[in-house]
Amino acid sequence: MPRSFIPGPRLFLLACCLALLAGCARDIPAFVPPDQRPIAGVDQPWPANHVLALAYHDVEDSDPDQRFLAVRTDQLVAQLEWLRDNGYQAVSVDRILDAGRGGAPLPPKAVLLSFDDGYSSFRSRVFPILKAMNWPAVWAPVGRWIDTPPDQPVAFGTLQVPRDHFATWEDVRRVARSGLVEIAAHTDDLHQGILANPQGNEEPAAITYRYDTAAQVYETDAAYRRRITDDVRRITRKIRQATGRAPRVWVWPYGAANGEALDIVHRQGYQMALTLDDGLGSAHAPLSIPRLLVTDSPGISAFARSVLATEARNDFRVAQVDLDYVYDPDPAQTDRNLGALVQRMADLQIGTVFLQAYADPTGDGLARAVYFPNRQLPMRADLFNRVVWQLRTRAHVKVYAWLPVLSFDLPAGIDRVVRPDPAHPNAAPTPDPTQYRRLSLFDPRARAAITALYEDMARAAPIDGILFHDDALLSDFEDASPAALAAYRQAGLPDSIPALRADPDTLRRWTRFKSRALVDFTLTLAQHVRAIRGPQVQTARNLYAEPILNPASEAWYAQNLDDFLQAYDWTVPMAMPLMEGVPMAQANAWLDRLVAAVQRRPGALDHTLFELQARDWSRPGQPPVDSRILAGWMQRLQRDGVRHFGYYPDDFVQNRPALQAIRPAISTDWYPHR
Repeated sequence: MPRSFIPGPRLFLLACCLALLAGCARDIPAFVPPDQRPIAGVDQPWPANHVLALAYHDVEDSDPDQRFLAVRTDQLVAQLEWLRDNGYQAVSVDRILDAGRGGAPLPPKAVLLSFDDGYSSFRSRVFPILKAMNWPAVWAPVGRWIDTPPDQPVAFGTLQVPRDHFATWEDVRRVARSGLVEIAAHTDDLHQGILANPQGNEEPAAITYRYDTAAQVYETDAAYRRRITDDVRRITRKIRQATGRAPRVWVWPYGAANGEALDIVHRQGYQMALTLDDGLGSAHAPLSIPRLLVTDSPGISAFARSVLATEARNDFRVAQVDLDYVYDPDPAQTDRNLGALVQRMADLQIGTVFLQAYADPTGDGLARAVYFPNRQLPMRADLFNRVVWQLRTRAHVKVYAWLPVLSFDLPAGIDRVVRPDPAHPNAAPTPDPTQYRRLSLFDPRARAAITALYEDMARAAPIDGILFHDDALLSDFEDASPAALAAYRQAGLPDSIPALRADPDTLRRWTRFKSRALVDFTLTLAQHVRAIRGPQVQTARNLYAEPILNPASEAWYAQNLDDFLQAYDWTVPMAMPLMEGVPMAQANAWLDRLVAAVQRRPGALDHTLFELQARDWSRPGQPPVDSRILAGWMQRLQRDGVRHFGYYPDDFVQNRPALQAIRPAISTDWYPHR
């Protein structure tokens, strides 16, 4: 009788290795051929009618003084020569405006040179260089500084600067006659800070509603507009007197723009406005031209890296933060919490924070109070402005205001989102207890109140963007409020939920109507915010994963990936496998599927930020996700071709997720660039 076969040690080891490799292979991201991988921004063709704008200040022959953001003369020459040798072409304001009106297109690698503040070095050092190269430029003096009498120092912030460090109106006149230099307005006397909040922060005067400490009130909208209008008229008159023509270009002090001020500037005849935002400018959006700030007198290598980085859309890395973690009834503890938050964001070396602007201490998603002065809800604390400003100036991050779209606890009388109970068809519709408690977007009273809240938020702080929360959804039984049923009827749809669900075609049309209504409402909110804060404000909106993985589920959410990609600057899928009930062992494969579904849309990854979960809401006590697992998910996304991602929540008090674990995975400063 033959004995049983027992593999030898080597065969046994080989079998184990093969089994192990087979198991691992199931978790290896799919191979993407080189010709199918995303093309780096710097390697993509120059976008049509776009311009790289550079912001210079003072120019000195030696020891450039960074109080004036000075660049050394020889470095300026080398930088302009590098631009010329690498195919960049300086263009004039006339050429940009003409291209925007449908005239001759801008050349590839168009460059707009600008020099701020009105230093005398522009006349003595910069102007001869421009004439030698025949390159046009913009020169933007500050009226009050140029007005300083010859025998007095210039009051430059807290400094008393010798008068000859700044130009004269005669210098402005002579330079303007050349036809090579456009004289722009850098305000008359708004290049300074003013008190912006009860905590004592000073913020740019051109974009800030002044806080009156004695009266404990903010400047009214009418007073703000009057102050800005007077300044714009003064500097316009002074430049016209010096040059014989009214200025057409407005240069924001500190690069900070404001929508209400921009409206005033535009009404005064200005056709172009320059900020210090990131990226290339478009000839079709001349009132919001971003610029690359040139400072620290960079050498050619550093200068070239900055220029090339500006051409590419930077990796978007985000931490989403609850302002509830910062607030404390004790102001001293609030300050300590804020200090911890700012230090952590600086240590993370990311680019953006999604910051909660409403109070939600119970965690149910219903905004019963907010953190900014407003006309609709109680203010838990006047904190939003201070935190935004500290994050922007100390942690050097952009800040998006995170607000609900519909979940506000406003007075009774406004329609709420309700649904019929299928088990009790004759009962009156009621709010779904498993969902956010939401106002009906179809009720004009709700729309007006929510719009007012967004306007007040925009006035309160210099935000860079808006994150629309994930409460903007409607199920396949919602909304059955009177206002919603009337809206369906007006749109040519049935005005009862059973009739709307009666056949697949009607259900599909009803679903699309609701999806578009939610998008349109958020775009209206964004329009109101931009009118106050400026056209540079970006939009982002949370999207559930299921409508991406299963498009038919749009009926359950009234959310559609293609709608989001078209409507918002950033689509933000909640890439949260544990929240979706996915076992931990299958989380990586689930993330791969989610990325692949987005990637099937050409260019979609360039406008999509995947938001991971740092807490496991499916388990009792909602414990934090292990930081090493979270870092692994981040690395997984990058191997799948994702450049833009973030996580929620960041618990900066408890160091969760652990900084040392996630920083190499999320920071563009640490990984993969260093």
